[in-house]
Amino acid sequence: MVTEHLDVLIIGAGLSGVGAAYHLMKHCPGKRYGILEGRAALGGTWDLFRYPGIRSDSDMYTLGYNFKPWSDPQAIADGPSIRRYIDETARENGIDQHIRYQHKVLKADWCSASARWTLQVQCAEEPTPRTFSCQQLLMCTGYYRYEAGYTPQFKGRELFKGTVIHPQLWPQECDYSGKEVLVIGSGATAVTLVPALTEQAKHVTMLQRSPSYVASLPREDRISNFLRRWLPEKLVYRLARGRNVAIQMVFYKLSKRFPNFVRKLLLGQAKRQLGADFDMRHFSPNYKPWDQRVCAVPDGDLFKVLREGKASVVTEHIDSFTEQGIRLASGQELKADIIVTATGLDLVMFGGIAVAVDGQPFDVAQSMGYRGIMLRDLPNMAVVFGYTNASWTLKADLSSEYFCRLINHMDAIGMRQCTPRNSGGEVADAPFLDLASGYIQRAAGKLPKQGDRAPWKLYQNYLLDLALLRFGKVEDGYLIFSSPKVSEEAEAQVLAPRALQPHRHPNGLL
Repeated sequence: MVTEHLDVLIIGAGLSGVGAAYHLMKHCPGKRYGILEGRAALGGTWDLFRYPGIRSDSDMYTLGYNFKPWSDPQAIADGPSIRRYIDETARENGIDQHIRYQHKVLKADWCSASARWTLQVQCAEEPTPRTFSCQQLLMCTGYYRYEAGYTPQFKGRELFKGTVIHPQLWPQECDYSGKEVLVIGSGATAVTLVPALTEQAKHVTMLQRSPSYVASLPREDRISNFLRRWLPEKLVYRLARGRNVAIQMVFYKLSKRFPNFVRKLLLGQAKRQLGADFDMRHFSPNYKPWDQRVCAVPDGDLFKVLREGKASVVTEHIDSFTEQGIRLASGQELKADIIVTATGLDLVMFGGIAVAVDGQPFDVAQSMGYRGIMLRDLPNMAVVFGYTNASWTLKADLSSEYFCRLINHMDAIGMRQCTPRNSGGEVADAPFLDLASGYIQRAAGKLPKQGDRAPWKLYQNYLLDLALLRFGKVEDGYLIFSSPKVSEEAEAQVLAPRALQPHRHPNGLL
């Protein structure tokens, strides 16, 4: 079987994958690359999720790329606007010409003898997978399973005569006008859905097992929108980005150092918007701020619909589904026409791709993150993973830039293989993500570990990562370089990449 070879393969054409392609083109212009996307369109999360009200849960001045200003007046942006931003970035830089749609990677196997990754790829409806190979692999697959979200096994679910929907698979034909809608959950998805659904639904109830911290943020950045009248767009973007990065970092540090103080601030803000008579136990978590992510609501839209009576919140455990809704542990029954299970994501590494090294399956749960980008004992691969305490793209941009530095360094010293190794003695391990959120805890056995010291520790600190990843030494004693010689037989099986043709979206857009 003929193998198509590229220098670098990027897996995933979402926010991270398109950004990685830009950095690769800028910093490694001589590298031949391609993007393999399993779906029929780019955008990743922002194309997959189509539920009412879908939006970012952080500001676009930090969720946007470091190389492309966000110029929309919305600071907290809706999903379609973000999808257009990603599409525009791809088209402006010719990245769309390198995307192979409906190319789902099934397996990725590293061969130490040839210093090369070999991928088995299912292409659309073709009966036999194609084979691709590359020297460097960038996993921009995100961290959750696209096929389905997480839904607990609810007792009596089959009894319910209405409609049950998970937001990740929201049916576009769903008509909830004049309906009683019950949303199970209290996280970012639930607090987004509830105010959006009230625009057409008769009433929306948010049923939560336990509360989350919810903070109101301005939908628009008035300072930036004002400065645009006088200053260049790039400068406005840089100013807003720097300011918001600082605010995020200070808020996170305050939360960790003075949790009781931050708790009072968050609950005080919520109470002012909900009104003096509102039962605050529905917004008073039993954990400290940033033990789980803090949910953001633009212009307090969730608080507004609760105050106006268009929505209500119930904090109680579920006993079972019934024919007409849900019975609570207290015996109360909540009636509904539609139940939305905003119960979280199903986390998975590598987008579900089976990864192996020299034919042996790679156990990611036994590995350890290196600088939050590579994995111990896994050669020539970067796994782009964003921050949990700040905007995803801040770390994604840094990760891609660093991997480009590494590629250029390998070329400069004539090495073809680079593997993070723990050669500096014992390193105590800890969970990769320091959050108590349910979806993180459920996936503990699927994620790598982090260490208790550099370069194995995941700092979740943008300024520190900026210094270490952009300016720190590449050769730190933990990266082991080698250069195995590729056999003539292996080279003969590789075909130079064909000229890439633009792939069209189902809607006809490039």
